[in-house]
Amino acid sequence: MLSNAQTQPLFPNPAGQQNPAGQQNPTGQFLPFHARPTLQIKKNAITDDYKVTSQVLGLGINGKVLEIFQKKTGDKYALKMLQDCSKARREVELHWRASPCSNIVRIIDVFENLYQGRKCLLIVMEAFYLFTLEASDIMKSIGEAIQFLHAINIAHRDVKPENLLYSTKRPSALLKLTDFGFAKETTSHNSLATPCYTPYYVAPEVLGPEKYDKSCDMWSLGVIMYILLCGYPPFYSNHGLAISPGMKKRIRMGQYEFPNPEWSDVSEEAKQLIRTLLKTEPTQRMTITEFMNHPWINQSMEVPQTPLHTSRVLKEEKDTWEDVKEEMTSALATMRVDYEQIKIKTIDDSTNPLLTKRRKKASNAMADPKSAAH
Repeated sequence: MLSNAQTQPLFPNPAGQQNPAGQQNPTGQFLPFHARPTLQIKKNAITDDYKVTSQVLGLGINGKVLEIFQKKTGDKYALKMLQDCSKARREVELHWRASPCSNIVRIIDVFENLYQGRKCLLIVMEAFYLFTLEASDIMKSIGEAIQFLHAINIAHRDVKPENLLYSTKRPSALLKLTDFGFAKETTSHNSLATPCYTPYYVAPEVLGPEKYDKSCDMWSLGVIMYILLCGYPPFYSNHGLAISPGMKKRIRMGQYEFPNPEWSDVSEEAKQLIRTLLKTEPTQRMTITEFMNHPWINQSMEVPQTPLHTSRVLKEEKDTWEDVKEEMTSALATMRVDYEQIKIKTIDDSTNPLLTKRRKKASNAMADPKSAAH
């Protein structure tokens, strides 16, 4: 996918003047909320303005995403198709309101078309490449998107790597958050009740009967940071499922580890930051303001350039991750269980394939220290 972010302003300024060509809003900064124009849904056919291809770029919570091209300029965009309903309109409205943030994917146009007897909302968004940068910079960029959302009382509720996209292939590209299918406005403490989540990134309180708030996004930040620093998530299903009773129990208890060799060279500051994000009690969890002010994030401390095992682990376990993603896609987000009736397996008893593979590598390294040296 190719972004046109370098040739178009991210958002018009309050005076109506456009940013100079080639310039973007500084990372993490945004224009005043009131400057965002009212969302106008177009009634003409989208094919009047865009060439729609059959290339599927991805599947969001509420609809698929296609590659399209603007006819006048040839610029490439992403088109998300949603069946028109109150939930779809809420997703579009919240995403539109969040678009002033430079770290959130911008909505360009919204069309209302009739398809096979049903109205369909067609959302034209910037299209992006995905690639990897250093962990601290990535986490700061994600934090800037969450900071903007929480400031306008929106909980995203589905922060995960699949919803994080880079604007271009250039090193200076901006990381942007997308997919507002689970997003909801929250104006008071513990005002959310619906268990919307992707299993590996879900906060403990979302799994239980209690209400929750936007601090669930902070837990997801902790899971993403954990994965960035080692290549695998902190919580697993032991049965190859998207989520299992045992995995839910471990999430509820906050049971995870920092096993070697992947974590042997990761700083204690980074580990402690993860611990404060993965607090099972939401009131004890780090807020987005505290996160953005943390030395490891704002780099007021010297973040060491330590080589990580992440890329190697992800490549070696690519096939297993594909199985995990398939299971996660088919999982029901409304699953709830009686947690008091669940018996939890310890990490040592786990039969998860990723854990099994790492245990075997660790055993081989201990048996043959010379081959493990690097």
